[in-house]
Amino acid sequence: MRYDLVIFDNDGVLVDSEPISNRVLAAYLTELGHPTTYEESIRDYMGSAMHRIHELIQERTGRRLPEDFDDVFHARVFAAFERELKPVAGVADVLEKLSADGVPYCVASSGSHERIRVGHRTTGLDRWFEDERIFSSQDVGKGKPAPDLFLHAAERMEVAPERCVVVEDSPLGVQAAVAAGMDVYGFTAMTPASRLAGASQLFTAMSGLVDRLF
Repeated sequence: MRYDLVIFDNDGVLVDSEPISNRVLAAYLTELGHPTTYEESIRDYMGSAMHRIHELIQERTGRRLPEDFDDVFHARVFAAFERELKPVAGVADVLEKLSADGVPYCVASSGSHERIRVGHRTTGLDRWFEDERIFSSQDVGKGKPAPDLFLHAAERMEVAPERCVVVEDSPLGVQAAVAAGMDVYGFTAMTPASRLAGASQLFTAMSGLVDRLF
């Protein structure tokens, strides 16, 4: 099927940020008295908006995270991005192909606008993403698995949901895309295929995405 809009998740799909951010998150939560391993952070928080982290910690412990939690976390993550962040292997070729063929695309991420832009500037992906192609959970007030973000992106890009395909690597993102009535291609580079069971198709490398889109 030729889609009218390709919607990319950001972390783990465009930029290889999930190992960095989950390492930082696990260490910071542990520092605050909420022992968390890297593997647990991936399992529980990958693909989440920040409010989900606050909600899960309070639900599990009855304690609130500090008021400056988001600011401190993002400062640590952005510093690590500057040192380590790379684009996902092969994604520049996918974006080049979409641009050359005139296929509309955008990014819709649970991360903040600042996080998206920092990641894109650091990796050089900002050349493909003007402001009108960038959507964040900040725009709708809800993160994944709610479908609101994907529906908002489709509306702003003036494409019907059923004509969209979402590229996702997290269970929460797959759930959100399905709830939005969109096809979703699950990227299994970091997430076991079994956890992306709701995806329309699965692929393990960006070359596989090109094969499916074209």
